[in-house]
Amino acid sequence: METYPKGRGDSPVLLLVGSSGGHLAQLLALRSWYERWHRCWVTFDTPDARSLLAGEQVVSAHHPTTRNVPNLVRNAALAVRVLRRRRVAVVVTTGAGVAVPFVVFAWLRRIPTVYVEVYDRIDTPTLTARLCRPFLSAMLVQWEEQRRHYPEATVVGPLL
Repeated sequence: METYPKGRGDSPVLLLVGSSGGHLAQLLALRSWYERWHRCWVTFDTPDARSLLAGEQVVSAHHPTTRNVPNLVRNAALAVRVLRRRRVAVVVTTGAGVAVPFVVFAWLRRIPTVYVEVYDRIDTPTLTARLCRPFLSAMLVQWEEQRRHYPEATVVGPLL
């Protein structure tokens, strides 16, 4: 289900993509940065996401995404649809699986893509980050130690 507040028009939007729960919480922690942008969220239609994103533009992604090929295909179609219908300036994501099709299709459309690696994976990279990495414009990490896996990354510090 897509919901869009009135009055947004065809303004360029920041597309924030993340699974509900901790991934969404880390994106929400960027509020001081994104609040000046017109934005659209892609996340799962869960009670916490509905509550936290009340009044925001939200596109519901299909879940679960882990090892679920039919939902990967559904989310790929959703990514194509969203990226065609909205004037997306940049895609920012913290993962997880829902991020992959949005990052790949944004890259194909030459839309900048930014991945923020989650705060709780210090010793090993996440599968989603590894899959998205070839398609990213920028990789951000929350701990200096994460740069062992992503030497090109920018350390932004802990979001939570």
